Amino acid sequence: MKSNFDISVFVNAETEQSVLAELVKRERQRRKDLRLSQKEMAVRSGVSYASIRRFEATGEISLSSLLKIGSVMDCLSDFNGLFKNKIITNLKDYNA
Repeated sequence: MKSNFDISVFVNAETEQSVLAELVKRERQRRKDLRLSQKEMAVRSGVSYASIRRFEATGEISLSSLLKIGSVMDCLSDFNGLFKNKIITNLKDYNA
């Protein structure tokens, strides 16, 4: 999951690496809060144990597998927020 260079190490900026690292961290913590082992998560979600281990180690997982994990953790609705933010093309459209 660590890359050779991530600008977010030096400045407060969201990058693919930093967002992915935080996503993995939150997933792992929520799984533990639910008292689920990686093997139990695999059984409940239908996602292979190897895929869950790889996700928590590297951040790599298919979207369909991530949705299945999210469903088990009662977080499926979180995905509905993706791509909903309006694109600001004019300062008049910006409501800060």
